[in-house]
Amino acid sequence: MPTHQVTNQVPPLVGMNAADVPAVADLLLRSGLQDDAIDEIRALGALAGTAEIIELGDRAEAHPPILRTHDRYGHRIDEVAYDPAYHQLMDIAVRHGLHAAPWADPRPHAHLIRAAKFSVWGHVDAGHGCPISMTYAAVPALRAAPELAAQYESLLCAPEYDPHLRAPLTKRGLIAGMSMTEKQGGSDVRTNTTTAVPQPDGSYRITGHKWFTSAPMSDVFLTLAQAPDGLTCFLLPRVLPDGSRNPFLLQRLKDKLGNRSNASGEVEYDGTVAWRVGDEGRGVKTIVEMVNLTRLDCAIGAATAMRSGVAQAAHHAAHRTAFGARLADQPLMRNVLADLAVEAEAATTVALWLAELTDRAAGGDERADRLRRIALAVTKYHVCKRGPSHAAEALECLGGNGYVEESRLPRLYREAPLLSIWEGSGNVAALDVLRAMARQPETLGGFLDEVRSAAGADRRLDRAIERFEQTMTSIEPTDPDALQYLARRIVGDMAALVQGSLLVRRGNEAVADAFSATRLAGDRGDVFGTLPSGVNVTTIVARAIPAVGAFV
Repeated sequence: MPTHQVTNQVPPLVGMNAADVPAVADLLLRSGLQDDAIDEIRALGALAGTAEIIELGDRAEAHPPILRTHDRYGHRIDEVAYDPAYHQLMDIAVRHGLHAAPWADPRPHAHLIRAAKFSVWGHVDAGHGCPISMTYAAVPALRAAPELAAQYESLLCAPEYDPHLRAPLTKRGLIAGMSMTEKQGGSDVRTNTTTAVPQPDGSYRITGHKWFTSAPMSDVFLTLAQAPDGLTCFLLPRVLPDGSRNPFLLQRLKDKLGNRSNASGEVEYDGTVAWRVGDEGRGVKTIVEMVNLTRLDCAIGAATAMRSGVAQAAHHAAHRTAFGARLADQPLMRNVLADLAVEAEAATTVALWLAELTDRAAGGDERADRLRRIALAVTKYHVCKRGPSHAAEALECLGGNGYVEESRLPRLYREAPLLSIWEGSGNVAALDVLRAMARQPETLGGFLDEVRSAAGADRRLDRAIERFEQTMTSIEPTDPDALQYLARRIVGDMAALVQGSLLVRRGNEAVADAFSATRLAGDRGDVFGTLPSGVNVTTIVARAIPAVGAFV
């Protein structure tokens, strides 16, 4: 006999179309996208909200990849076995063009379309997004070697996912990975000790150890090694053209805090065959475009995680009662939800704007390219840095239920720090901004021109711009230590300015007002849930509560 009835428990969040969330839908409508493109994004958003796809993400997360160094007979194979759910997610992502497809898509908004798809699909599972992102980012770097690009680019862009290890040019589609950092240097790749020895046939033999290789079952990798004339970028395949395995010795897989469905490993190169991408000694310059685009995906991923946290928290508050009233109707909880929603909408707005800049830069707009260069580093630093605290607050909205794995909030919490660390931790990203301003002073001018385009629309934004300009004027440019000491403050202020300017120009009025009052005018406390009186919390919370097609 049952001993109790289950009451006041929240139904699962199933049936939400991630593309119909106002933070995304409003931006897409204002972007000028054609109806067929919006239909593509909405179809993928609807798929991401189905019970079947949510289950795939849960399975991929629950069953991390397994390293198999040898077969049953003792032959070295260096393979990684994934749960079938992972391959299903990869297949869907590739078929929907989340990988390198924009580079072969003639539509003027190809990168924005891809970014929106990547964003709505990211609600399902973050781990498989890593190789998808690296495949996207590999193409412009590979173009530094036109002969290699002519062979590989169409395969990287192809809508075919084939997880089997075969000679790359015999496959119908390819996935790319990245293998750059080493144990002695980390982000300081110029200290890499892996060597590259040129061969008579134009190839190189790579020898050394890589501390982090992302997605080691990828078909090809961009890697860095010391050639005779300095640090150089190389294209390295898992399988050689004759079908034999390239020496690629997987030493172990990393036991990571999050990103569990995806493998990251340590790799030993022992005379491994690779082909040069770009000139010798120009490795950092060659690889930087790949880094820029994976940074874009870090920002998109952080914004997606924030929206996921807001959706779960708002859904819970809309269905859970405490002390005689729905949580969503209680003033303090409404303040928390609204504050979380403001952060998520600001992050989403700037991330998709960066994708728009990528479209313009790819079309030859040099101003957009310079602006993107600095804005990417600014946004990578700030939005990704805000992710962990946002995830923690969203989790807390569910109380003890949020601390339980079944809620999926712990997964968001574990995943959040990665996006701040990957492709340069906070200090690296902040220093990149200073480096860009020092090498190309016009980038700061272009950035200020962009945020000033909203001048007069909000006095708090105007005053924040004035304060920032005064700060920059007061710093002695010949004192690099003083500038570096203030790097986080400077870059954080820049991030708030660009987000505030974008929200004022193209965001929801209530969200823009709340952002300006708190992030620009400083009228807030030290945690989420401290929006001041007078903010239109009702509208913001209404935008945050997800509409769902079904409860199961």
